Amino acid sequence: MLQIQKYASTSNQILNKGEKLAKTCGEGTGGSKNPRGKFLKIISPVFPTKLSYYFCYGVLAVLSVAAIALPVALSVRSRKPAIENYEPCSATCPRAWIGFGSKCFYFSEDIRNWTFSQASCMALEAQLARFDNQEELNFLKTYNGTSIHWIGLHRKSPGHLWRWTDNTEYNNLNSIRGEGKYAYLSDRGISSGRAYVPRKYICSKPKCIS
Repeated sequence: MLQIQKYASTSNQILNKGEKLAKTCGEGTGGSKNPRGKFLKIISPVFPTKLSYYFCYGVLAVLSVAAIALPVALSVRSRKPAIENYEPCSATCPRAWIGFGSKCFYFSEDIRNWTFSQASCMALEAQLARFDNQEELNFLKTYNGTSIHWIGLHRKSPGHLWRWTDNTEYNNLNSIRGEGKYAYLSDRGISSGRAYVPRKYICSKPKCIS
């Protein structure tokens, strides 16, 4: 804000100088007994009169251009901070989260049903865990150990396709055992059960949000 005020003050100073110069040039051309006028005497008493006039109005033109160009430059500069202040996302995960690949994972210690587990993940700006390739699934299995955690897969009924919490379709990377509608991860792989059973849960979110 201080910088904007500084540029505005400079622009006003240029305009004031231009007005004074225009008045001075006018004194040198408008019926004065001395055709060179006060301004021409200041510039050079030995310059030819016509050449001095050209110099006078040349300076005036430069000041006019400067007064017009400065607000334009200020306008462009005022937009730059939005780009300069942009901070690229950090490649690190929040405290208590574990990074793997392009994602951060959170393994809870408290137990909740599937619905409240998803709500807890959303409160952390995440979703119940999603894996998009075998490497991510292997990581989850390894870190999960013998525990049981809810993950983000669900379906309307045994006859429907499995989907993630954002409603995208599961690619059937690994089969899911059971006839339940909500998936969880254990040392046996991915199984399904009823939503109301309390379990630990895993949240996931991307390291960088585009």
